[in-house]
Amino acid sequence: MIKGIGQIAVPINDLEISIHFYKDKLGLPLLFNTNNMAFFDAHGVRLLLSLPENEQNQHSSSVVYFNVEDIEKSYREFKEKGIEFIDQPHLVAKMGNRETWMTFFKDPFDNLHGLMSEFETEE
Repeated sequence: MIKGIGQIAVPINDLEISIHFYKDKLGLPLLFNTNNMAFFDAHGVRLLLSLPENEQNQHSSSVVYFNVEDIEKSYREFKEKGIEFIDQPHLVAKMGNRETWMTFFKDPFDNLHGLMSEFETEE
């Protein structure tokens, strides 16, 4: 039985650039790194960035969705840090009085990621 996500792996091509992006721009704490991997804490979910072991392992990743409290504020702050978004924050689902908002960006190696925010509204 699945109990949650323990780790998400994201392929990269340059460890130094990746550490700078995820640590300095996204603000994720760097747990540790090796010569070909870096591990970050995304509020209890470990994010592994790794150089491909061989050409067969070079591929884009699954989308990683980072939860944020205020999507508009996070969007502005990340844009100020030079992160380029492919869209603007937008409503993707409304279920009763609960809304889910998202916006998407790419890391330096073209991996797609999203910011998401879910909250209750007054009806």
